[in-house]
Amino acid sequence: MKRAFFLAFILVAATAFTVAAQTPSKSAPAQTPAKPSATPVAADPHAGHNHGGAPAPAAAEPTAAAKWFTDVELINQDGQKMRFYSDVLRGKVVVVNAFFTTCTSVCPPMNRNFEKIQDALGERLGKEVYLVSISVDPVTDTPPRMKEYARKFNARPGWLFLTGKKENVDWALYKLGQYVEAKDDHKTIVIIGNESKGLWKKAFGLAKSEELVKIVEDTLKDQ
Repeated sequence: MKRAFFLAFILVAATAFTVAAQTPSKSAPAQTPAKPSATPVAADPHAGHNHGGAPAPAAAEPTAAAKWFTDVELINQDGQKMRFYSDVLRGKVVVVNAFFTTCTSVCPPMNRNFEKIQDALGERLGKEVYLVSISVDPVTDTPPRMKEYARKFNARPGWLFLTGKKENVDWALYKLGQYVEAKDDHKTIVIIGNESKGLWKKAFGLAKSEELVKIVEDTLKDQ
């Protein structure tokens, strides 16, 4: 009975959660954080120059997913800056959750499930699938704190723990439908996405790890 309910939940959630870029007005959560300031982009010193008489190639039009998720800047557990869409999501199969390091209730078991997914993936982690854990408390969760937390779950390369400026993190969470005003209200939903195929699913983060692994495997097959 529990298994049937869980699979029904997945089916409904997967149907409801298409790429937000395709239907932003329907997918956007009710709460909206302040939009982060645009990151200045250095001007190209060669822009507009005629290179040997050939016209300069036109810049590629951003995809719908790129426009929706945006390249807001985040920071991983190693202190490296990462663009949300281009570095974290683009062209990847990702498994995403929201958590905070001082959480003592649902976060540890959710991340234990991520550890089990990591084990099931083996060498495919960081190649075929990426795990992404985003802090809902970025002021407290600095990169060193995130790195120490990652060690508790034996995180290997391919499992990102992301923090950064609060406005940036809030915006990334909002674009995933995971933004909350109070950290203790964060969701126990895991998002499994195949960005290149525009396929996004939701699953209960506290479900049996075998069920979550199966959804990840099914999402991989859609590549």
